[in-house]
This record gives sequence, C-alpha cells and structure tokens, in this order.
Amino acid sequence: MVLVGSVGAIVAVVLGGGRARTLRPRAQRVEVAPLRPAAAAPVAAPRGDALGISRIKRLAKLGLPVYCGGRRGNAVAFTFDDGPGPYTYLALRKLTQAHERATFFVVGRSVNFFPGRLPRELSVAAIGDHTSSHPFLPGLSRAGIYSELAQAKQKIEHDSGQPVYLFRPPYGARNAIVDATAKRLGLLEVLWTVDSADSLGANWAGIIANVERGLRPGAIILMHENRGQTIRALSTLLPYLHSHHLHSVSLPELFAFDPQSVAQLRRGPAGCGLSRRVRTGT
Repeated sequence: MVLVGSVGAIVAVVLGGGRARTLRPRAQRVEVAPLRPAAAAPVAAPRGDALGISRIKRLAKLGLPVYCGGRRGNAVAFTFDDGPGPYTYLALRKLTQAHERATFFVVGRSVNFFPGRLPRELSVAAIGDHTSSHPFLPGLSRAGIYSELAQAKQKIEHDSGQPVYLFRPPYGARNAIVDATAKRLGLLEVLWTVDSADSLGANWAGIIANVERGLRPGAIILMHENRGQTIRALSTLLPYLHSHHLHSVSLPELFAFDPQSVAQLRRGPAGCGLSRRVRTGT
C-alpha cells in the first residue's frame, strides 16, 4: 500500500435558519492500493475450466498437436485467429447474445494496436498464443521460433491477467522445432478439424456451408474474427448450433467435458476422422 497526502476540502452547503453555511472536513490521510492495469482484474472461470486446463497441461507434455476433442457429447469449439482487431467487439457481441463461448488465438503485435480488448474476450472466451508477429514459423531459426511464442505468451498474460496454455501456429505451419518449442513453453498446439476458408476468400454463404458440413461433436472450427464475411456468417451459424443440439465451448471446456485420449492424439488427424492433411489456414 502507498500513502497519499491530504484529501482536498469537500464543500457542502447546508441550508438552515435561512442561512447557508459551509462545512470543511478536516484533512486526512488515506490509503489506496497501487494502480494496476485494468486487465489484472480477476475474471470468473467458467464451469469446467480448471479441469480442462489440467488436461491441456497433461496433453501439452506430449508435444503433439490436437485436431479435435473426444468426439462425444454435443460440444464444438469455435476458434478465431489473428485478432484482436476492429471486428472483435462484433464477434464478442454475437457470441454473448447467443450464449456461446469460443477461443481467440491472438497476435502479440495486434494486442498493442487494440489495448483493452483481451479482458473483454475473457468474458466469453479462452485466449491462446498465435505468435508475436504472425510469421511462417518453419522459416525461422530455433531462437526465432522461441522468441515468437514466448513474447506473445508474455504479452497476452500481462494484458489479460490470465496464464496462457494454448498455441496455434500461423498458417498451421509446424515442424519438429515448433512442436518442441510449444512443449517447452507448456503450450498445447491446437490445429483444427474444420476450416471455414474465410481466410481464403470465401464469402459468408461459403463460410456457412464449409462450417456446417464439418460440424460434429468435438470439432474445432477455424475462423478469423477480422473479416466482415465471418461476422455475417455467425448470424446463421450460431442459431444453426442450437437447432442441431450443439453448442460452442472454449477449448478448456471442450477438454474438460469431451477430452481426447492419448491414443487418439497420437493418431493425429486420423484420430479425428480426417482422411487427409488439414488444409493450411492463416
């Protein structure tokens, strides 16, 4: 705690006996807490997050990417890359109105451009590491890869006030060094089951068709919050979930209630019913 000097006089005008008189309270010393960034305010953890994070930590120690949940139940995971940005508040508004949750994989430099967005995202989402500057990671040195992940992790944790356990490589591009670096930092590498193709230029109708085609229990959906077509598609996709008895959860919630087994994880995309390499996103 720090001590602050005397508080300025507060003037109150009291009417009585037909005259106004001024009261000046005696100056006093007041204790105030040191200033902290707004992001440091605690955010209530959603149901299941503690269990989900525990499972995420355990899977991260294997150093293998995940493509889906356990494929049981009725949960899917909408994920949004490349933010925060000018459309972030619209994505958050639609998720909030639909009572759905998601995961945002954010870029460190974008956090600098849009300060204060991460605490808002925490109200409806988990937050993951999408590197500091969004490079093609396999083209970097080992030190460069580490710097990209570690700097973004540190920035996100500072601004959100929450630890980071999730990571998605830009473009889905990875190699053994990327995998090992994520493991070293305690990050679970998350790819996806379904690519909305919004980053490839799909319009809102195409995004809807791509996502609906792949919506199954445990699916992880790749989208990007900074595209107007994606925001427009959410107006159809979120009600579609309800009508098909599905709901979107954060990744910690997905791994709490519908976790991948280690055997499933070791099978890679095949463990999620994917017969070919997952298409690269951004």
